[in-house]
Amino acid sequence: MSVARPPSAEKIRHAFMLTEDIGRPQPDMLAGLDAAGRALVLQKGRSRRFAAGQAVFAQGEKHDGIYLIEDGLVRVFYTAPSGREITLAYWMAGNFVGGPEVFGTGVHVWSGIAERDTRVLALSGAVLRGLVDALPPLAIGVIEGLVFKGNCYSLLAQMLGTRSVVERLAYVLQRLCQLYGVAGAEGIVVATRFTHDDLAHMVGSTRQWVSMTLRRFADQGILVVSRKHLVVLRADLLAEQAHMEEPGR
Repeated sequence: MSVARPPSAEKIRHAFMLTEDIGRPQPDMLAGLDAAGRALVLQKGRSRRFAAGQAVFAQGEKHDGIYLIEDGLVRVFYTAPSGREITLAYWMAGNFVGGPEVFGTGVHVWSGIAERDTRVLALSGAVLRGLVDALPPLAIGVIEGLVFKGNCYSLLAQMLGTRSVVERLAYVLQRLCQLYGVAGAEGIVVATRFTHDDLAHMVGSTRQWVSMTLRRFADQGILVVSRKHLVVLRADLLAEQAHMEEPGR
């Protein structure tokens, strides 16, 4: 049976579904500019390349502007004092990372890492301020980007604040089925290029807890996990788990 394998660079962006739930694609910061405006931005910025797995910026480092993604994928995440990590969002070409202090003050409150080889245009705070003064469409693009990010992070906060960890994991698994699932004889088959660490980062838990909960789901006949596939046997029971309360989590 042919199984839809999500491209590795896209795997969690779709799984965590923040942009899809907002109902519109991620905005392109330069979309409103004419050719001359784009050329000016490219001239003022500094092109940088990051290999897959390389940090674009790090939590606690001094803030100095933004990074406009020209090609690639950047994962933004927060690391708690305990060391636990939670994925905030995945950003693609046309969007920028490094906010919310776009004009370069303070320190970064989260980190960004290249999920695949990524090329960005670095715009310092001073340069960006001068550009938005000269190019009103760019100012609108920056505002639209900040609004979109604010909506994404608001949805994330709502999920973390109102759903138990069991509900969040079941919800993410539902999204995987919807986006990458293939109907098979036994159920919905999803390629398991989503590691337990990936799932833990998405739901704000630990890898050990995700592994334990997946085993519990398997014991309940909801799914089967193998080295190659995850098969959801009972989508109806998974949907029930997505709305189950689990006090204390």
